[in-house]
Amino acid sequence: MPTSLSVVVPCYRSQEMLPELHRRLTTALTPLTDWFEIVLVEDCGGDNTWDVIQALAAKDSRVRGIKLSRNYGQHNALLCGIRAARGNVIVTIDDDLQNPPEEIHKLLSRLEEGFDVVYGSPAKETHGFFRDMASRVTKLALQGAMGVESASKVSAFRIFHTRLRAAFENYRSPSVNIDVLLTWGTTRFSSVFVRQDDRLVGDSGYSLKKLINHAINMMTGFSVLPLQIASMLGLFFGSLGLLVLSYVVGRYLIFGSTVPGFTFLASIIAIFSGVQLFAMGIFGEYLARMHFRSMERPPYTTLAETAPIAATILQPESTHAG
Repeated sequence: MPTSLSVVVPCYRSQEMLPELHRRLTTALTPLTDWFEIVLVEDCGGDNTWDVIQALAAKDSRVRGIKLSRNYGQHNALLCGIRAARGNVIVTIDDDLQNPPEEIHKLLSRLEEGFDVVYGSPAKETHGFFRDMASRVTKLALQGAMGVESASKVSAFRIFHTRLRAAFENYRSPSVNIDVLLTWGTTRFSSVFVRQDDRLVGDSGYSLKKLINHAINMMTGFSVLPLQIASMLGLFFGSLGLLVLSYVVGRYLIFGSTVPGFTFLASIIAIFSGVQLFAMGIFGEYLARMHFRSMERPPYTTLAETAPIAATILQPESTHAG
């Protein structure tokens, strides 16, 4: 089956970068396939990004634009674009040109070796300290589902077969992580080293608050690691309490007196109380996730789309490139 490519780009305050991204994408994709589309999902950044998308769609029939009703976040915007994609292979790429479109051919070549998902792993990270720390936390949570080696290579620059989205077609939780959802459909992951460029225009849309929220959502929404940590802490401090009790009882039996000192007892009580509150906080976080999922809030809602293209569309099930 001929390869048809859908490139999904979550767009957030990227009005200055989109024309150059479009130019480089079309140049890079033209020799790779007979048919491709560029799906630009505007995540309500508050600037003129949607106007730029509409202008690109009016000029190039291969560009499709989707505007979300409010800011949902990068992975929610990706899910929207992935569900709208019509090629049999999907590429996701950031809008800041740190992922060079010219490297897509490397991901496609590795995908054709028999893998289902291939990540473009940067040979050298160019993000800041907080971005790197949040990335490490999310990769730690991914290790249980993907394996240590695969999780360490995860990036926003990825390529995968469109058929994998059938595994999460009914997913409706507001907490979305594309990498976890992909593990629901396959275990055949791979990666290739790609170049990562510096961001030329503007600043990253990931503030420290968003990075923390993303890490928490990842840890509590798709992993039981926090519950395991709470269990291990409870076991550790429970054992510590037994040791303290043994010491107190032993001293009383041997010397006929208890351990003096209110400070010692108060500190032990404070330690155990803190661990209990920490564990209760983790349980509460999971209960909150269950509550939000029971409300069946959608992961995204769309506000507008660009006019449908007039060119022949190659469906994922088709065997002819048009």
